[in-house]
Amino acid sequence: MNGTAHAAIGAATGFVVANNMDVSTSVTFLFVGLGTVSGLMPDLDIDGKLSSRITFSHKVIQSAAQLIGILMIIYSLYEGTATDRYFGIGIGLAMVIISSFIKQRHMLMITGIGVIAAGVFLQEVWLLLLGIYILIASYVSHRSYTHSIVGVIFFGIIASRLELSLGIEGVFYTCIAGYISHLVADSKLLPVNKRGIKLFLPFSSKEL
Repeated sequence: MNGTAHAAIGAATGFVVANNMDVSTSVTFLFVGLGTVSGLMPDLDIDGKLSSRITFSHKVIQSAAQLIGILMIIYSLYEGTATDRYFGIGIGLAMVIISSFIKQRHMLMITGIGVIAAGVFLQEVWLLLLGIYILIASYVSHRSYTHSIVGVIFFGIIASRLELSLGIEGVFYTCIAGYISHLVADSKLLPVNKRGIKLFLPFSSKEL
């Protein structure tokens, strides 16, 4: 199922929770937004569609780093002193070579580290945990742990801390419902899915 469908289903779960809890209009919009984001979260794994949406394109970063490396080499050749010249050329070459190995996984990893740093700076536990989630997602394959009960539990902890931080009842239910809606939509419960999800990882790799 594509990202648009997951987002729509997640938004619908947020609306259902809001309707059942009889909250204000502003909170309803909040729940719809949280449901939308939560419905997309499982696809944050490295091969998922969402991973490329929250990071800069690795090709852009790669090209920028290579250009900077080349410019540093040229500058060092013409402007640097004897010692600085070799040092500058060495750094430039290192940037060109290392940047050729940059992949989307690395960008997702950097994003996770950035979110962790933001969580520490702002002293928000949910943000710190979200950064850890993103960081872990950068190492797992698509439709694996983020699409399992382990992923649900981890995201549930994030959602509970977010509810505690916002002080709005229903945030946890909205987030967890949106997340689970993604797993249901990707499972073999729907006949349109040729592939399922490995719900019981790491205990079983059978697709459901």
